Amino acid sequence: MADRILGHDWACTSLGPLENWPDTLKTTLALCLGSHFPQAVLWGPDLLTFHNDAFLPILGRKPVALGVPFAEVWQEAWDDIRCMADRAFKGEAVYIQDFPLVIDRNSGPERAYFTFCYSPIRDLQGNVLGMLDTVTETTATVLANQRLAFLDELGRAVAQAVDPQEIMATTTRLLANHLGLSGCTYAVMQSDDDTFTVCGEALTDASPSLIGEHRLRDFGKQANERLRSGLALTLDDCRQELPDSEAAVFAALGIAATCCVPLIKGGRLTALMALNSTSAHAWTEYERALLGDVTERSWAHIQHAQSTGETQAALLALEALNTSLEQHVRTRTTQLLHTEAELRQAQKLEAIGQLTGGVAHDFNNILTIIHASLHFLQRPGLDDDRRMRYLRTMVETVERGSKLTGQLLAFARRQALNPQVFDAAARLAAMADLFDTAAGASIDVELDLPASPCHVRADVSQLETAVINLMLNARDAMAAVGVVRIRLEAHQHLPVGRDEVPDPCAYAAISVTDTGVGISTELFERIFDPFFTTKPAGQGTGLGLSQVFGFAKQSGGDIKVSSVQGQGTTFTLYLPQQSPAALLEQEQMCSLQKG
Repeated sequence: MADRILGHDWACTSLGPLENWPDTLKTTLALCLGSHFPQAVLWGPDLLTFHNDAFLPILGRKPVALGVPFAEVWQEAWDDIRCMADRAFKGEAVYIQDFPLVIDRNSGPERAYFTFCYSPIRDLQGNVLGMLDTVTETTATVLANQRLAFLDELGRAVAQAVDPQEIMATTTRLLANHLGLSGCTYAVMQSDDDTFTVCGEALTDASPSLIGEHRLRDFGKQANERLRSGLALTLDDCRQELPDSEAAVFAALGIAATCCVPLIKGGRLTALMALNSTSAHAWTEYERALLGDVTERSWAHIQHAQSTGETQAALLALEALNTSLEQHVRTRTTQLLHTEAELRQAQKLEAIGQLTGGVAHDFNNILTIIHASLHFLQRPGLDDDRRMRYLRTMVETVERGSKLTGQLLAFARRQALNPQVFDAAARLAAMADLFDTAAGASIDVELDLPASPCHVRADVSQLETAVINLMLNARDAMAAVGVVRIRLEAHQHLPVGRDEVPDPCAYAAISVTDTGVGISTELFERIFDPFFTTKPAGQGTGLGLSQVFGFAKQSGGDIKVSSVQGQGTTFTLYLPQQSPAALLEQEQMCSLQKG
């Protein structure tokens, strides 16, 4: 783009020859051309357009914009953006997110969405000479969100429906209204593979009803070949795109444009779903994709509803079978208890062996480093710099060994704790700020704290270590992209099993939730085992979660975990909650000790 700017005839513009341009314009252009973000510089009263290469996809097939007034480049949308340009030239930085515009940059008008910022460009005296347009197209994201929102709305609307007719009536109505089209129909193929029955429809105008039987062959060669092959039939204007005889079939049904999606199951055309318009209509990618999704979902829901009766019969048969198996279960229970005892003993021995091996491996690495450093220190003529480097290495290695020992003691519930009464909310807020800074822009940190202080009794430093461990695990589970939610709930109770006695004491529940990959079933039972880790060698000791587990138990609390693969994981740390009076008592004791 720099070469095009240099080769452009600027003498015929209000700017004049390039050598007479102001330094402010040259500097701004240099920054613009060097940016990977789509940017345009709009200069002078005419808003002459300069842009970088990253801006070209936004222009599409528009005529060359270089040196052209911005109002001419975007003449079809100028009424929508003029006021924002005026604000920028008055000295205001204007930021707009997901702004809708109807633009003509390819083969006709299209609705697109942009997030952009108009930044005033000033000279040394503060006068506004132009503006910098930094823009990102968000059309795909906005449409994806709209699609997901509609599918969610549709799912809720038919969630309780069991009648196929009710399901399709709701589906076609919502889809036609959402897209603002004349009608939406749903049909099932009959056994002859030619006749199809329209059994559900929604009409938004005076279009004739299509309910009833039709023959696929009557709609012409193109419709037959595409639908039977599993391809969508998309006609923007039946009269222009089809032979007269075939167009007449659609016209008789009041259809001027159609988008029909086939459903192929087991290699056979099973069902059809179509969007229809009484006038010519250019079908968008969003409409075609949404229709395909709805067709698949509707079929799945109908199949589920039809199988409900069969499922209920199967449940009755299963109940009878369970009754006959109860006696056999009681007989086997005694045998299983004996086998379980033997297995438990074997697992204990295996765990001890794993723990011993892990500790030996880690401490052997520590001793190796210390031994090597001592060996080098014994060399004659060793200079002071190298001697200090070896000594620092030994100190750092000893500190690593001390940390490893602390983690082992935490898991064994033998570490020395210094419990204090403090407001957990304030501590979590500080840790969330620290983690938000370290996590980067691709991770959103959400903090949910109670309105009132929530006091707990625990070791402050050990709590911070435990929560930071959970946050880092959450970050790693999301590949550094996603949402980490930190929540504090007061006056909670420890979750208990069916045969356990509930604990009447109040607990503060600190939960760390991620939107990562979740924990697989085969790994779920081992996550708190010492030295167990799924991280590559050298990236984790496998003691982080075991330390959190030991700290929770030693503090008189507990830790629970829930996870769904592909959706995320929640770790909840329970700590004994204290009344504000306990904090006051602690402060009085500290004052007496200082006195």
